[in-house]
Amino acid sequence: MSANVAADASRGSIKTISSREVYRNHWTRVREDVIERANGQRGIYGVVDKDPACIVIPLESTAEGEFLYLVEQFRYTVGARHVEFPQGGWETAEVVPEELARGELREETGLRAERMTLLTTLQIAYGAMNQQQHVFLAEGLTQGEPERDAEECDIEVRRVSVAEFETMILDGTLVDNCSVAAWGVYRLWRERQR
Repeated sequence: MSANVAADASRGSIKTISSREVYRNHWTRVREDVIERANGQRGIYGVVDKDPACIVIPLESTAEGEFLYLVEQFRYTVGARHVEFPQGGWETAEVVPEELARGELREETGLRAERMTLLTTLQIAYGAMNQQQHVFLAEGLTQGEPERDAEECDIEVRRVSVAEFETMILDGTLVDNCSVAAWGVYRLWRERQR
């Protein structure tokens, strides 16, 4: 932890007075914490705890240009189909990030990657949720058969150019914040590789 982060934490820390789990299923745990703020004021904080996840940027470089593989699926929480990078978790706290990324890529798209590069690890929506997401770049792709689970039976795989993908972000076709964040990380990483 950097000195600046430590200093900020001590200035605005919140103390947990008590914590109780209010809901649990195979994917999610929800707890309600009684907290005390730095100014002494007490309150309630609801937290969603989830096991680590990954998101994969499947990038294919060809003579015609660079292409990305996206998945389109129905997202129950918002009641609509959306496109995004392959992503997910295995509902276990102990995962090897690269194995998880390779597994999610294979499960959702059937793609296998010759090279996987860990770009960074982010926190998803940490204002309400505690979940890490490992961001991977997948290159040297070969097509195989998907290995989807029951929740993924409606997935459609799309291959789009980088220009099409970026247009999808700007015109609101792609609204998944994890995919947009992963792409931003990739663009910064790539710029520093030159």
